[in-house]
Amino acid sequence: MALIKTPRSLVEQLLQRADIRINGSRPWDLQVHDDRFFSRVLREGSLGLGESYMDGWWDAGRLDEFFARLLAANLEEENFGRVKKLLLSAGQVLLNPQRRSRAYRIGEHHYDIGNDLYQAMLDKRLVYSCAYWREGAKNLDEAQEAKLDLVCRKLFLEPGQHVLDIGCGWGSFARFAAERYQARVTGVTVSREQLTLGQELCAGLPVELQYKDYREISGIYDHLVSIGMFEHVGYKNYRTYFQVAARHLQEDGLFLLHTIGSNISSRTLDPWFEKYIFPNSMIPSAAQIAQAVEGLFVIEDWHNFGPDYDPTLLAWHDNFQRHWEALRPRYGDRFYRMWRYYLLSAAATFRVRKNQVWQIVLSKRGVPGGYRSLR
Repeated sequence: MALIKTPRSLVEQLLQRADIRINGSRPWDLQVHDDRFFSRVLREGSLGLGESYMDGWWDAGRLDEFFARLLAANLEEENFGRVKKLLLSAGQVLLNPQRRSRAYRIGEHHYDIGNDLYQAMLDKRLVYSCAYWREGAKNLDEAQEAKLDLVCRKLFLEPGQHVLDIGCGWGSFARFAAERYQARVTGVTVSREQLTLGQELCAGLPVELQYKDYREISGIYDHLVSIGMFEHVGYKNYRTYFQVAARHLQEDGLFLLHTIGSNISSRTLDPWFEKYIFPNSMIPSAAQIAQAVEGLFVIEDWHNFGPDYDPTLLAWHDNFQRHWEALRPRYGDRFYRMWRYYLLSAAATFRVRKNQVWQIVLSKRGVPGGYRSLR
């Protein structure tokens, strides 16, 4: 007679494919504190995995390594929580969650959490995107400045030129470009908290930060920059986004797009990330970007430095850990587990090359004689 498999045995069998043991002694092994975990993760998939961690039902000494092994074994492709996945996918396909009337939700949900959190976690310039560790950077501050400088150099930025920063955050690029390259920068953000602090940080510089969706911008600019914002545009709006960019760029200008990229074309985000971290967001694929720019831009350069996001996220996590006691009274322990889960699981996606980081340089008519790569 065949043995009936229990939820625990099913999960255990799956985790064996990733060399993860239940209550094992290695840093990446799963430590289960509540046996309800097994049926929950089988029923709800990634959403149940994340929520049960937030609820304290399980732990792993090295959460990033746990996820790296999970992802390398492709266990995230198992059809657990299939009904919830289908409902989420249907909502993204039938509706347009990133339409203009909902454009400010991501700012309210994620970027308006509290400037004190981001000031504790990020570098001194408050750059909330992948750093560039390839030019001798010894710490996060240096790696982020290396990334900002790389962007300016790729644009061949000159004093007095006017740059539009789509998704300017706290004005980190704007401040750097104004201070180091004597550029004039206009930035737009959908976060009121970012806007308030960014305006303070950029005071006295030729920088103007505005509370606007990208579909509301005006003016013509020498160059365009968008760093870590395209992930909130949504596949139904990719073409509109690039049409807006083309409309506001000088004929001989350059547009640098910095975005997380996926190896596959998708119309949804992971359900746990969608619910808790980045609502109405999705990671674009190379095919989706190429199709969206067709007839609008010439792709001059496509630079992938995805592995650099792993040490960036680990540095953010270390900063978060170091400042947690000061943050705890405002945010609470459940937030602490949620935020660690976010940072460390994200690091794993770049470690195993499931996700990439792309800097794409675009021109409207092609650079005469060809674009000179700076890598």
